[in-house]
Amino acid sequence: MKTQLTFTLMIIFSILLAGCEEEKENSKVGETKTDIIGNEFPESKEAIHKIMDSIAQSIKDGDIDKLISFHAYSPKFTEFKNGEPRNGGDENEEFERNVFGSVTEILKFDMSDMKVAVYGDVANVTLHSDFHLKFGEDLAVVNDQISLLFVNTTNGWKIVHEHHSPLKKEN
Repeated sequence: MKTQLTFTLMIIFSILLAGCEEEKENSKVGETKTDIIGNEFPESKEAIHKIMDSIAQSIKDGDIDKLISFHAYSPKFTEFKNGEPRNGGDENEEFERNVFGSVTEILKFDMSDMKVAVYGDVANVTLHSDFHLKFGEDLAVVNDQISLLFVNTTNGWKIVHEHHSPLKKEN
């Protein structure tokens, strides 16, 4: 009797196991993977371009809170600028509030050679800046290479990393 019960349980277990394996194989067959390298993600790319326009407009309008809202500050946020050691979200926010909050006039605010590359829920924006900003009577010209890393969050696309370095001047 015991042998018959053991044998029956083994058969039932084998049938269940085979069914699970078949289910697993069927789910793999119907699954299609997105090519995150080759796919251009045009809707997301357009959204990022609009955000970049909004970032520029927030700076031109002096709306620093709006500028800050494009960032996802967290312990993961990082920034490199001017060859200095990496800093985090608190330092980035303080810098942006102090600098862009002190601009008295914008003479030029060009972002050229912009490239937006979207990889699913991550996007990288690279560009060259040609900013001519006045701070009272002082003029600051910012010609940098800039990279911004965006992540698509529940609150939309947000910057999670910035990298700024001086653009080499042509001789």
